[in-house]
Amino acid sequence: MLLTRHGLTSLQARVVSSCVVFGFVVFVLYAGIPMMLPAYLLFTLLGLQEYTTMMNARGIPIRKRSLFVAAALTFPASLPANYPGMMPLMSGMSWREALLGVLGLYLIGLEIIRPNANSVLSVVFSLFGYIYVPWFLGYMVTLRYTPDGVLGFWYLMVPLLAIIASDIGGYVFGRLFGKRKIAPQVSPNKTLEGSLGGLFLALVTVLVVLSALRLFLNLRLELYDAVLFSLLVASAAQIGDLFESLIKRWVGVKDSGFLMPGHGGVLDRIDSFLIAVPTSYYFVALIALR
Repeated sequence: MLLTRHGLTSLQARVVSSCVVFGFVVFVLYAGIPMMLPAYLLFTLLGLQEYTTMMNARGIPIRKRSLFVAAALTFPASLPANYPGMMPLMSGMSWREALLGVLGLYLIGLEIIRPNANSVLSVVFSLFGYIYVPWFLGYMVTLRYTPDGVLGFWYLMVPLLAIIASDIGGYVFGRLFGKRKIAPQVSPNKTLEGSLGGLFLALVTVLVVLSALRLFLNLRLELYDAVLFSLLVASAAQIGDLFESLIKRWVGVKDSGFLMPGHGGVLDRIDSFLIAVPTSYYFVALIALR
């Protein structure tokens, strides 16, 4: 193991930093909207800035200001219909869906009014940037209050814990047993052994959490559903990490940004979260609460 300048091994430093980040995130999510709103805006705006910079490096113009406005509106639009004071838009359509549709039409309209050689690319990649960062991250708000403010908090803890467990498990098993590359052209350091180790540790962690919820909060979730939930969330976390690596490889950069020296940018930190949280929400909505 390599030693850091503070005398910690790289594994210990990884665990310590993960625990610190986890503690801060738990505090923000537990506090609810007063803390989640500024955190959401900070991460989405910085994430969109990093995404815009990467796309510009490929010669693709992004409607950044339009995405900033849409991102700010996505937070209230992501609140579930059962949230106190939240008015449903219409039967069969949520505010989030309506906002996505309006933004798409707006982006198309802008390019029709002022067409150029990159108009189609601008529409496609601007809309994708909105979906990838603020729209996906908005599921954090939806899941936090589904079905209520108590169970929603714990449902949101599941993907968070799965991401941390998958990251630590992948690192440990990859360092100890990693031989076969899982996606060498996307992420050369990812191995099959590390991926399976991450899935295993995430599975154990999530099963323990769900068992505790069944015991203390009377959560109704069968064992096979809990296993499926664990595997889905852990797999989604790894897919999120690999997909962001795919974007960076396509652009030709090592990190999405340089906000945190040694840790890359915001997207490098939330890439797993962006895919794992929507996956968790759909599982909860379609299976756990059926």
